[in-house]
Amino acid sequence: MKTNALGKRGLSIGQLSERTGLTVSAIRYYESEGLVQAWRTDGGQRRFDRADIRRLSFVMISQELGFSLAQIRQHLDGLPQGRTPTQADWTRIAAGFRSDIDARIEGLRTLRDRLDGCIGCGCLSLKRCALWNPRDRARQYGTGPRYLRGDPDEID
Repeated sequence: MKTNALGKRGLSIGQLSERTGLTVSAIRYYESEGLVQAWRTDGGQRRFDRADIRRLSFVMISQELGFSLAQIRQHLDGLPQGRTPTQADWTRIAAGFRSDIDARIEGLRTLRDRLDGCIGCGCLSLKRCALWNPRDRARQYGTGPRYLRGDPDEID
């Protein structure tokens, strides 16, 4: 690890790539999106803080789970710039992200449990649809898979 004039140590983009498993081009992209921020050595070389390993790992796994960069950025914006985030910083971020994860888990459970039955989309292609959604009554709630979106599957 190199040290800058202020005694700040950092990782090269190659070292960060090696540690996170991300390509150098992906790290540059995330940097251009403001998800990590490099600093320059006296010699002009780009360096990253070790804490960026965690930031990029968070980005990577969040994207794998289907979160958009905008959603990820919104959470990461709560972390401090210019210093390594503390346990308290990450706990605060986790509390906000947890509700997004819980909502996604609930949606996945509903999809898993209901996908083989009537989902209230109006296709009426399954025999069960005639029972669950007679004459496509679910359309009164709007378009799309109404039952998967949380609308009641019994209409008065």
